[in-house]
Amino acid sequence: MVDNKVYLSVSDLNFYISQKFKNDPYLHKVFLQGELSNFRFRMNSHQYFSLKDEKSKINVVMFRSFFEKLKFKPEEGMKVYVSGHVDVYGPQGSYQFYAQTMEPAGLGALYEQLRQLQEKLAKEGLFNEEHKKKIPLFPDRIAVVTSASGAVIHDIMVTANRRFPHAEIDLYPAKVQGDEAADTIVAALQQIQAQGDKYDVVIIGRGGGSLEDLWPFNEEKVVRQIYAMQMPVISSVGHETDTTLADLVADARAATPTAAAEYATPNLADVLTQIVQLRARLYAAIQANIHTKHQILDRLKNAPVLQEPTRIYDQQIQQVDMLTHRLNQAIENRLQHDGSTLRLLQERLKALSPSRKLEQLERERNFVVSNLFSTMNNYLKDQRNRLNRAMQQLDDISPLKTISRGYVYTTDQKGNTVTSVDQLKIDEKLKLHFKDGQAQVNVENIRREKNGNQEK
Repeated sequence: MVDNKVYLSVSDLNFYISQKFKNDPYLHKVFLQGELSNFRFRMNSHQYFSLKDEKSKINVVMFRSFFEKLKFKPEEGMKVYVSGHVDVYGPQGSYQFYAQTMEPAGLGALYEQLRQLQEKLAKEGLFNEEHKKKIPLFPDRIAVVTSASGAVIHDIMVTANRRFPHAEIDLYPAKVQGDEAADTIVAALQQIQAQGDKYDVVIIGRGGGSLEDLWPFNEEKVVRQIYAMQMPVISSVGHETDTTLADLVADARAATPTAAAEYATPNLADVLTQIVQLRARLYAAIQANIHTKHQILDRLKNAPVLQEPTRIYDQQIQQVDMLTHRLNQAIENRLQHDGSTLRLLQERLKALSPSRKLEQLERERNFVVSNLFSTMNNYLKDQRNRLNRAMQQLDDISPLKTISRGYVYTTDQKGNTVTSVDQLKIDEKLKLHFKDGQAQVNVENIRREKNGNQEK
């Protein structure tokens, strides 16, 4: 008999092992380095992948809440630094690493983060030249975003006052280094933006430093705020060899704060010199123009047309006469055309007149009546002629005419003409029709003739 109490269930075993992992102090916080494997980015979800080296690999889970805090986008094959803890996934009985942080290795987290953010913003068009605003030539007010205690504001003010004392410079202090620097820079820019069109140009900058020192000027929020400014922005971050995302998105970049002040303001001495030169050139141009106009005036005074002003109108008078003739001719042609059209319409109107139509119908009726009478007379005449011919023909073939020569014709009691002895019977009564009367006879004897011979 097997003792069931000795055997553990699979769930119990996995739970026991899980507790061992949780109670092991060395597994509460583990720092790993390795290469990302089987990484497939899942939108708005937890991330599942592997971390491997030359000899081994381990399954890794990074929950959405931790993954969304990453400042770079992990990619397949990327070497990374990961921190988290090890635990057992009970349903499958497998242990895996639960990652909480991740940083790229090799070039460093900051460089990789900078590269990915630059690619992202470049695809959105934030660095395109068509979005760059023009720096005004003569600014009235300049806003400067930088540290209040640094040398940047001093260099900008000294340079601007030397070149263009007219410009008013206002400082909007912000932290230019540290974790809170990006927020203070954005707040200062938003404060300037809230002033409307008070400022003509904005200078943002700080001195040189490492990538970590200049990092606030690579923050996405700072870059997007610079892009959203309604007035032009001059970036002066670090030295000439240092390039930040703020430099790329700004409307202009200066290598140093002094260069930024020079970019934002004109040199008053140069401007005054240019004004003197332009005034001299303008005076010379005016004198030359006056001299040219005097020459033109002299030529006009001696022009034949001014000597005989009436000649000015010769061509015009001739043209007026020609146009008058053409106008009269056009009017005459128009009147003729309209007269012809009017007559044509009158004739068409007469043709469509009811009285004209009645007259035409009366003529047609008279013609039809006349034609009818003529046709009837001709028809009657023709019929009379045909009747006379028929009467003549009847008269020619009439038995009465034959009877008048001594012949008679015989009929029986029914009025049928007797033409042969075959129709006769003995004692039959017959009628003899003479020219001037009739006689009734009885048949007493019938003789037939055949071939000229008599037979009884």
